[in-house]
Amino acid sequence: MELTQFDVVIYGATGYTGQLVAQYMHEQYGANEEISWAIAGRNATKLEAVKAELGLADSIPIIVADSDDKQALEEMVARTKVVLTTVGPYQLYGNTLIETCVALGKDYVDLCGEPAWMRQQIDAYHEQAHITGARIVFSCGFDSIPFDLGVFFIQEHAQQFSGKAFPRVKCRVRAMNGKFSGGTAASLQATMQAAMQDKTILSYLRDPFSLAGDFIGPEQPPADKPYLDEALNSWAAPFIMATINTKNIHRSNALLDHLYGKNFIYDEMILTGPGDKGEALANFVANDKSLAGDTAPKPGEGPTQEERENGSYDIMFIAENGDKQYIASVSGELDPGYGSTSRMIAESALCLAKDDLATLGGVYTPAPAMGLALIERLTHNAGLRFTIEKG
Repeated sequence: MELTQFDVVIYGATGYTGQLVAQYMHEQYGANEEISWAIAGRNATKLEAVKAELGLADSIPIIVADSDDKQALEEMVARTKVVLTTVGPYQLYGNTLIETCVALGKDYVDLCGEPAWMRQQIDAYHEQAHITGARIVFSCGFDSIPFDLGVFFIQEHAQQFSGKAFPRVKCRVRAMNGKFSGGTAASLQATMQAAMQDKTILSYLRDPFSLAGDFIGPEQPPADKPYLDEALNSWAAPFIMATINTKNIHRSNALLDHLYGKNFIYDEMILTGPGDKGEALANFVANDKSLAGDTAPKPGEGPTQEERENGSYDIMFIAENGDKQYIASVSGELDPGYGSTSRMIAESALCLAKDDLATLGGVYTPAPAMGLALIERLTHNAGLRFTIEKG
């Protein structure tokens, strides 16, 4: 096998999101000689076409590797510090790649929002990754970076100004302009199909602590029905990504040695506005099953450039401890599922490859793996804003 040549290999670069990641790397870091990267996928002709279409430099290599070709994956992984993969659903295409990264002690980031598969990988590889030094970081896109780092950010603020973390954080999505990705829909559908065949998977989906090891935390607030949040003068509806985000945040707490406390309570919903219109929209959101149906976006499909550029999101975090309250927000430009996600995963990979992190090997979520270093990168480079609004 060849010696390490690259900081990052973008695996799945011919897919819709993979191309956006490659485009971002080219535009943001194409002239930076201190960052080396390559694009990879299973089809050399398509990789060459992507390279030409994006105007990538001749110095950007292509690597051909199929997700079920173990030898090709080993050769690819051996050449890089970090593998950035957009090839999902990961439960269908990610097993050999994870196994290879762990065995070779190489770092890995993905966009996974598949909690049952993630739990299986944690059980299988967390201890081995600790030994080999591989840092495996799941969910480095819109699920779950703004949420995981948003909680981390407000808890860091609480510790700084109150001397301790707060036991309760409410997350409320105030605005989201953009489309869910075809990959998100495909992952949801694959997970539902697997759950119908395996009751263990269903139990992982229902348990907010299913990614937190053996830890069993306190009962969490119900977030599956609309309600009127009088304090915010708005109706709140279930947020489809809460299923994965809450699990990742509780895993982060566990990996941070329960920095937020062993009685930490977290919930996440989307605000739909006041009055009858807000109530009607909340009920519509609660009953929307489009991501699981035939009309869901397909992998490889996505919004136009104009739609991506006009997208945005704004997420509020309310930390409470008795009558003491802090409010923070995480907001971003570009649509969350594609434009912003491609930037987030690229900066996550570069954070592992280039920043001086104390993180040891293991299977991680973004906050305990990269924390403040990633917040700094996202703020400076990727168009995200982390703001303390109160307190």
